[in-house]
Amino acid sequence: MAVTHDELHHLDGTPETALLAVALRMLQGRIAVVSSFGTESALLLAMAAEIDPAVPVLFLETGRHFPETLAYRDILTQHLGLRDVRSIAPSPGALASRDPQNQLSHFDPDACCALRKVEPLDTILPPFDAWISGRKRSQATTRAALPTLERQPDGRLKINPLASWTPRDIDVEMTRRDLPRHPLAALGYTSIGCAPCTRPITEGEDPRAGRWSGMEKTECGIHQPT
Repeated sequence: MAVTHDELHHLDGTPETALLAVALRMLQGRIAVVSSFGTESALLLAMAAEIDPAVPVLFLETGRHFPETLAYRDILTQHLGLRDVRSIAPSPGALASRDPQNQLSHFDPDACCALRKVEPLDTILPPFDAWISGRKRSQATTRAALPTLERQPDGRLKINPLASWTPRDIDVEMTRRDLPRHPLAALGYTSIGCAPCTRPITEGEDPRAGRWSGMEKTECGIHQPT
């Protein structure tokens, strides 16, 4: 079952400020949050927890994350009272056959992301008709036209309730809420993925410039450039 035309119409007519609450209530039991537990993730998770702390939160545990990210996931889960955080890992068999030495990211990052992110997410999404992401237009030029609602080819709906928020907006609201910060944020990491493919950024770079630095790649595959 997918989001119906009437549901989509109602969501499309909802102001962005109320979109998260309306979506979580309208689609309760059929919607999940997908979170990287990165530098800006705490805000969306805090807002979702206020509305429904039992909403499923899906974290792609690639096996290549910084230890700080895994610790931050646990800290935020407890701090926000999230009741259903699911760490989704790739199949051990697939890892053994396709990346036995953890070197795939060095010569084929697209294949590595497919193995460790895209395929695991595809296995966990079938029960859900919609999912929420924390993407924002300000994160990169490739996201400048990001809509708040995206109908997916499989009929699911992807919702980006913070699409118009700027880094300043995020920082102010995280400070107001006294939310824990990702420990790598203070070291210049503005967008954090797997450790082998993430670096701190320098002044003037897009927030996501530290992801797959020096490559043409800009997305892991669970999102496409808009």
